[in-house]
Amino acid sequence: MIKKIVLLGSGELGKEFVIAVKRLGQYVIAVDSYDDAPAQQVADEREVINMLEAAELDRIVKKHKPDIIVPEIEAIRTERFYDYEKMGIRVVPSARAANFTMNRKAIRDLASKELGLKTAKYSYAKTLEEFTTAVNEIGIPCVVKPLMSSSGKGQSVVKSKDDVKKCWEYALQGSRGDLMEVIVEEFIRFESEITLLTVTQQNGPTLFCPPIGHRQERGDYQESWQPHEMPEKLLKEACAMADKVTKSLTGFGIWGVEFFLAKNGVYFSELSPRPHDTGMVTLAGTQNFSEFELHARAVLGLPIPEIVLERVGASAVVLAKSEGLRPIYKGVDDALREKQTDLKIFGKPSIRPYRRMAVALAWDVIGSNVEKVKAKAIANAGKVTVLS
Repeated sequence: MIKKIVLLGSGELGKEFVIAVKRLGQYVIAVDSYDDAPAQQVADEREVINMLEAAELDRIVKKHKPDIIVPEIEAIRTERFYDYEKMGIRVVPSARAANFTMNRKAIRDLASKELGLKTAKYSYAKTLEEFTTAVNEIGIPCVVKPLMSSSGKGQSVVKSKDDVKKCWEYALQGSRGDLMEVIVEEFIRFESEITLLTVTQQNGPTLFCPPIGHRQERGDYQESWQPHEMPEKLLKEACAMADKVTKSLTGFGIWGVEFFLAKNGVYFSELSPRPHDTGMVTLAGTQNFSEFELHARAVLGLPIPEIVLERVGASAVVLAKSEGLRPIYKGVDDALREKQTDLKIFGKPSIRPYRRMAVALAWDVIGSNVEKVKAKAIANAGKVTVLS
C-alpha cells in the first residue's frame, strides 16, 4: 500500500496534498525551484531543481525511483512524462493530461476543436504584429494570457488600442518556461465564474463536487465560496463538459474545471489537472472530504463512496504587499476570534507584492446566506498583515 510519491511543485496546494497522503501512510519527496517551499516542510524528503531542465527531472526520477509522480505547477518539462510512464511510473492524472493542460493552446484546441465544447472565440500570437492582428479580429475588449503561466501571471484585458503593446509585453513577462506565445480571448460578459471540481477514479464513477463560485483580480482568485447557486440545467451542462474533457485527457485524480456562466449558457474556460486554488474553500469543511483528500484517494486508487455538501463556506486570500524574507504575521489573533472561522498560513519563506501567503476561512450551516459567510472570510483576511 505504501507508495513513493514525487511531488513536482511544492506550494500551498501541494502542502495540503502532502498532508492528505501522509495521513494515508505514504512517502513523499517534495520538489521545487527554491528551498523550504510549503510542501517541503511536511514531506519526507526534498529536492531543489529547475524542473524545466529534462536532465534534472531524469536525475530525480533515477535517484528516488518513485511509484507516482504528481505535478503541481505548470513550469515542468512535461514531455518527459511519457517516458516515465513507459518505465512503469504513474503520472497524475496522466502524461497526456499533464502535457495538454500545462499549455493553454493544447487544452483550448482540444476542448473547442476536437471535443466541440463551447468556449470564447480565441486566437494565438507569437509576435507583436500577430498579436495586434488577433486583437483586431477578436475585438476590444479582449483577454490576454501567456500560453504557460500560473496564479494569473501575465493576464490582462485590452480595453483600448492604447493597451495593445503594454498587454503584449505584460503577457511575455508573466510567461513561465521558454514558451513565448499568448492567447487572445473574446471577453465573455459572464454573470459568474465557477470551478467544478471533478474527480476521476480508477475503480469508480466520475464524481462532481458542488460548484464553487469565485472572484478574480489580476487573473488570480481573491475569494471563493461553496456552494455557488446556479440553475440545475446549467450545472448538468457543466458536468457533461467536465466529464467529456477529463475522459479525453485520461487518468485519475481531481481536476479544477473552470466555466463562465452567461445568459446564453455555460462556457468552458480552463482546466487544471490537480487541486484548484479556489478549492481551498473545502478546507472550511464544506464537503465530507476536502479537495486534497479527494485527490489523495483518487491518486492512490482508494474508494470515494460519495461527495456530500456539509456546510456553506467561503475563503479569502491574504496577500503580501511588500518584498522581503522571513515573513511575520500580525493580526492572527483578531482573525481567529470569531466562531466558525479559521486561518491557514502557507509558510512561504519570502514575500513579494500580491503573493498569496494565507487564506481565511468561514462557514455556517447549510442554507445559510453565502454572502454573509463570504463577508466574514473577507473581513478576517483583512485583519492579517504580512511583514518582513
